[in-house]
Amino acid sequence: MTLTLRDRRILLVIAGGIAAYKSLDLIRRLRERGARVRCILTQAATEFVTPLAVSALTEDKVYGALFSLTDESEMGHIRLSRDADLLVVAPATANILARMAAGLADDLATTALLATDKPVLVAPAMNVRMWDHPATRDNLALLQRRGVRTVGPNPGEMACGEYGPGRMSEPLEIVAAVEAYFAEFDRFGTGGALADRHVIVTSGPTHEPIDPVRYIANRSSGKQGHAIAAALRQAGARVTLVTGPTHEPAPHGVTVVPIETADEMLAACRAALPADAAVCAAAVADWRVAMPSGQKIKKGAGGPPALALAENPDILATLSAPGPDRPALVIGFAAETEDVIAHAQAKRARKGCDWILANDVSPGTQAFGGDSNILHLITAEGAQTWPRLSKADIGTRLAGAIARHFEKV
Repeated sequence: MTLTLRDRRILLVIAGGIAAYKSLDLIRRLRERGARVRCILTQAATEFVTPLAVSALTEDKVYGALFSLTDESEMGHIRLSRDADLLVVAPATANILARMAAGLADDLATTALLATDKPVLVAPAMNVRMWDHPATRDNLALLQRRGVRTVGPNPGEMACGEYGPGRMSEPLEIVAAVEAYFAEFDRFGTGGALADRHVIVTSGPTHEPIDPVRYIANRSSGKQGHAIAAALRQAGARVTLVTGPTHEPAPHGVTVVPIETADEMLAACRAALPADAAVCAAAVADWRVAMPSGQKIKKGAGGPPALALAENPDILATLSAPGPDRPALVIGFAAETEDVIAHAQAKRARKGCDWILANDVSPGTQAFGGDSNILHLITAEGAQTWPRLSKADIGTRLAGAIARHFEKV
């Protein structure tokens, strides 16, 4: 048998869920591929699997107590977290995901995860309603923006009798994710697939002032643009994120340039050049008030004021225009409510960009402000429809496509 993970050092954190029994098989599968596995069990995990069983499979000591004098003298928690090549949390319960997102360090598992400088892969496992809860989704999205990788969960019948997404990925699926990480590491080193590449990403809406208290805007939340910026940074790129007003936290390791208006966004993009690629995910207002009032406009007897509008600069077309500073790859977005692919293909030709990502934002799709999207990638070769994915997964998929593009050139 080929040892695909020979001498790779895996620190496996087993949290307290019914899926913990699968972690025993996961250890066996990792070890038969040559990996060296060391385990941390949370207190709750010991209700589902025994330290003795885990120790027998790893042929190593099992760690669990944060304040063990023996453990700290032999293998301190800092060294434990940094001796590994990869940390895997399986099962990753809703509880441990929440504690990771909050940066808590109240037991050995969360302390090791907070202290590590190594990559982390989580395999979520929980009841479907816990998985669908906004708090869990927000916690996972935050962790993904920080660079935490995910595998699963799968749909299926739960131990509680309910059915839906929330089952932990099977051990071989987790092994495949581990192998994929090390394959990428071996190919690109610590820098990642986009090391030495500079990418500009625009995100969020723009706010075009009417007067000091009112503005023209749209429903963009910035979730997709920020997720793309996080994924590109995780792939090793140097990322400049030019963002309009949004409640989304800044992705870790990304240079953020906050703006308000389309004019400011264009100026910030130009200042960030040169760049290898530009991803224009922002929902830029097409028009602005030609002459905003310096004072609040009062309601008068004459009815609503007449607002003269002017066209905003076309940021995508400007970055796509031929010239010495044109990025080698310019990607735009097309938010459409009908004939999505046809309108996006026409937009790509009109703007002069290389790729367009088109999505349906008609009423009921929940594209604006939602956590998932169905996108169509439009290139010179044609249209490719992606399945419904979380916005974080779309960011990862797009980063991979960009990396493959630059491998060919």
